[in-house]
Amino acid sequence: MIAALVALVGLLAFPLATVGRNDETAGLLVRLFGGTLNLAGADLQSLKLPATGTTLALAWATIALLAAALVGAVQRARWLWIAGLATLVSAVLAIISFKTGLNSVIAGLPSLGLGRRALRSLSRFYEGGGISLGLVLPLLSGLAITLAGLSARQSWWDRLNRMRGLLVPLVSIALAIIVGAIVVLIVQPTINSSGQPLGVGAYLQSRADLVWFVYSTLFAPLKSLSGLFDSLKAATPLIFTGLSVAFAFRTGLFNIGAGGQLTVGAIVAMLVGVYVHLPAVLHIPLTILAAAAGGALWGAIPGFLKARFGSSEVVVTIMLNYIASAIFVFLLSSNSFTFLGRQYNLPFKPEESFEAKSQDFQPTARLETISNLLGLEAGQGRITLAPLIAVIVFAALYFGLRQNVRRTLIASVAALVSLFAFWRVGVPANIDPALAGSTLNLSFLLALAAVVLFGVLMWRTSAGYALRAVGLSPKAAQYGGISVARNTILAMTLSGAFAGLAATHYTMGGALDEYNLKQSLPVSVGFDGITVALMGQSTPVGIVAASTLFGTFDTGGQVVDQKLDALSKDIVTVLKALIVLFIAAGGFLSRRVTDPPPPALVKAVDAGVSVDKNAMPARAAGTPEAATPLPNVTNAGDARREEQ
Repeated sequence: MIAALVALVGLLAFPLATVGRNDETAGLLVRLFGGTLNLAGADLQSLKLPATGTTLALAWATIALLAAALVGAVQRARWLWIAGLATLVSAVLAIISFKTGLNSVIAGLPSLGLGRRALRSLSRFYEGGGISLGLVLPLLSGLAITLAGLSARQSWWDRLNRMRGLLVPLVSIALAIIVGAIVVLIVQPTINSSGQPLGVGAYLQSRADLVWFVYSTLFAPLKSLSGLFDSLKAATPLIFTGLSVAFAFRTGLFNIGAGGQLTVGAIVAMLVGVYVHLPAVLHIPLTILAAAAGGALWGAIPGFLKARFGSSEVVVTIMLNYIASAIFVFLLSSNSFTFLGRQYNLPFKPEESFEAKSQDFQPTARLETISNLLGLEAGQGRITLAPLIAVIVFAALYFGLRQNVRRTLIASVAALVSLFAFWRVGVPANIDPALAGSTLNLSFLLALAAVVLFGVLMWRTSAGYALRAVGLSPKAAQYGGISVARNTILAMTLSGAFAGLAATHYTMGGALDEYNLKQSLPVSVGFDGITVALMGQSTPVGIVAASTLFGTFDTGGQVVDQKLDALSKDIVTVLKALIVLFIAAGGFLSRRVTDPPPPALVKAVDAGVSVDKNAMPARAAGTPEAATPLPNVTNAGDARREEQ
């Protein structure tokens, strides 16, 4: 019901689409009522507007379908999913219709006989066009209604119930977007280049267009391959630090020291990458291990203090962040220092440099960029299809060998072999200079490997089982023979190693445009890792998704900063903070929604079986074994001692 009502309001009150935008981001809006709203100040006589008759007809059809879905939702009708699916299809067709008309207008611009400057200006105007809130909301609503209707079927309910963990992050993102929209409306005034006074309806639509422009710009990097590379570049260190925080979360610890662990990892990697001379085949792995070792060392210290003395890992990791920063500044701020009246030289900072940075890494200790690895050169070139083929091979074998316990290993090896075998197979393409010059490097693939390692170690090994047991209940784990102290140290050590690996992105990968250790090392990604881990629910896939989302926001936020005067890229920081706030509040969802009772217990209650609060149904409801009490393991040791 809520989804249908929101979509109906969006179709009736918000702009359906935007024909184009001027340099001040003011648009020419397409409305369901009243034709167009000209905020761009463009001369409509000289513009060729796309045909919108089909789009408007489909929009009205979508309204009718939403009304039917609303009735079906009230009646809890079995056909609700059909109405939702029809709404989804109608909205998609309306979007395709408008985009087709807009693309045909853009394609016909060269035939107008305009000068080069005028043609470029007009092309830029139309390229700012696209769909708006009026068509996006029915699209999302149709998907929500379809899933809600299908959930009436037991098979679909079981599928959706397995994804219940997504509720809190998704609702938190939605709430953050709503509150962020309010912030945008308060801070940024309406952009009206036409100079014409706006009525109440036109003013509200202009404000809705402003909100849509901000959020569509934040997601704009995903529209192009070069923007995607920039987003993944920003996401790479977030994956490492997110894994670091999530690993600690899973073991019942809170690691706030990812920034310091990254710093120490970068320092140790610098010592190996600059002063060790080896062939690349040995130097690169050794430098990577050095970064991990530096972070692991800095993580092991609070782990040992907690295991040995019961110190709070939160306090210790925060203090170690300051110590790591002080060591960093000491090593790179000067070429010498005085101690007890004697002067000592430091070899780390280049003598000719006024900036606090290290010597450049050896060429044999540098990670190649993805663009160079793929052979992408500005202008006419070729894009290899090997990664796509490798993904297809992996998916085919992984899902095809369901009965084979080694399917992951077989699929991974086959994908790796196909990656090398088809590396020279590619398609011609006109390469964007921004894509060819991207500094996204192999540390991104290293981050994906760390994600796989995290999942395998945590859920496929006995060590991971012990770590999770300590995190869930230290006393129960100790009763079961698991050493809490040893696993606490191990957890913080591995957590620090993940954070230390983030240094490879900045130093070995040249993400800061130089292959060295610089004072501008962004250690703040250590705190961003907390947000990533919370939003990703401390799962490998969730961390990658959250990191990519935040990387996209960071990249798009720079464009928002350039386009709007009153808004800056700090809007991204606001959104991140809001997401953490709402996740901490559980998305304001009832526990009955986020953590419902087990289905077997519900069935037993519905069947009238008496279920004690300390009992759990072990088998089907109605059987004598349906309410077998759990053993009281808490007092088992006391009872045994009394018997002795």
